Amino acid sequence: MSGQEEGKETPQRTALEEYEQSGEDRPPFILTYAEVKLLGIAGVGFFLDAYDLFIINPVSTMLQYRLYPGGTLPANLEGLLKASANIGSVIGQFGFGYCADAFGRKAIYGKELMLIIVATILCISTPTGTLSPNGCLIYLTMFRILLGVGVGGDYPMSASVTSDRASIRKRGTMLAYIFANQGWGSFVGALMTIIVLACYEHVMNDEGETSKVDGVWRIIVGLSLVPAFGTLYQRLTLPESKRYKKSQEAELIEQSNLKKTEVEAGVHSAESESSVDEAPPVHVSKKAHFIEVLKYFSEWRHLKILIGTCSCWFLLDIAFYGINLNTNVVLAEIGYAGKTGTPWEKLFKVATGNIIITALGFVPGYYVTVLTIEKLGRKFIQVMGFLLEALFLGILAGKFYTLSTAAFIVNFTLLQFFFNFGANATTYCYPAEVFPTRYRAFAHGVSAACGKTGAIISALVFNTLTDKIGTPNVLWIFVGCSFLGAAFTFLLPEVAGRDPDAILAQEQEEQRDL
Repeated sequence: MSGQEEGKETPQRTALEEYEQSGEDRPPFILTYAEVKLLGIAGVGFFLDAYDLFIINPVSTMLQYRLYPGGTLPANLEGLLKASANIGSVIGQFGFGYCADAFGRKAIYGKELMLIIVATILCISTPTGTLSPNGCLIYLTMFRILLGVGVGGDYPMSASVTSDRASIRKRGTMLAYIFANQGWGSFVGALMTIIVLACYEHVMNDEGETSKVDGVWRIIVGLSLVPAFGTLYQRLTLPESKRYKKSQEAELIEQSNLKKTEVEAGVHSAESESSVDEAPPVHVSKKAHFIEVLKYFSEWRHLKILIGTCSCWFLLDIAFYGINLNTNVVLAEIGYAGKTGTPWEKLFKVATGNIIITALGFVPGYYVTVLTIEKLGRKFIQVMGFLLEALFLGILAGKFYTLSTAAFIVNFTLLQFFFNFGANATTYCYPAEVFPTRYRAFAHGVSAACGKTGAIISALVFNTLTDKIGTPNVLWIFVGCSFLGAAFTFLLPEVAGRDPDAILAQEQEEQRDL
């Protein structure tokens, strides 16, 4: 008898807990083959996001040489071009986030990558030979917005797909691994710019054909298609996770219970009672799901957490993108501003300076997060990160004109390190871990969209503010944002070892007992 009972229990444990029980004797950062494969599939979006973020600065300079020889890009069009992908990201994060919860991860996953591929092809097809210079910038901006929609859609999609499949003890580590691809995207973007420029040295520098830079930027942008095509099939064929299926079953039960309650509470005729009895099986209604989302976040205990994830990401990205979209000050300090020489020499020097900046602290910070996130916890890392960002930004602001080159480089390196061993990583992890499966992608999308809104504000306002009040005062604003971010973090619970689906089930049970 007991043997039969064990036989019955084993399939259930295997179906629901096999992933949870695997590899408990290994450190969280030691991955299985299946986990590495999942990281390869899900990490491409963040790689492409950072790659695109990096290359738009050198690409805009190249377009200046191609479209406006001896001049500069119109300030308004340049600002819009640089902000365009982030504008699209906000749309993608909201849209794909909601759809992933309402229609399922499998139905949506891969579509954002298809959008990225189509938009990238349209970007590199910009007809610089036939359109006016301003027309070319408008054309490129339009399709970079479309590219941004795809890149933005990847945030909630990859976060929810990974979190749905990760064991609770390794969930933060898996998400941190995914996010670390942002560092590699920046590094590879800088490296590819150097390599392609080196290939064009003879024709651009020796023969003086600066217009050939038109080929350089197209190749650099087009190279992002390689990893995109490489993982498209795996995304489109990835099966639905067990956690998502289980959450849908729970939502179906909740909707059925709600219908039963309404029928029992109301006064119905015999005909209506008969029609209820003969009704077909209930499927998860998309309208009902939307109502469920509103109902869930109408409770302060849930809304408070969403406010925390949104505000922290918003405040972080104001400072993070304010620094990383405007690295000209840093390049000038380390001697790679690219102010002198031929157009090719200027471009090559800036590209070399950018790869130095990326290597200085950008990539290492991500992997310290990977190694420590399960030990230190998300809340500790986020508060520490915000406070140390404030410290190093404060040093830069207070000593901006008096720091030596060596001191400036050390300070900037530590700032970059604690951005990534800090709030830049945890603001991504938090919404993927703190919310239940059925609301996870939407909540992550909303949080990420708030972050990108901060990035857009920073991209559009930084240069204007710098001209009006000076760089040190702008850095003091970033210090204030960092302190506010640390304060808002206290709205959030620690999520290490926390199962949001179990907490949701408990809350619903308590409500039914009332």
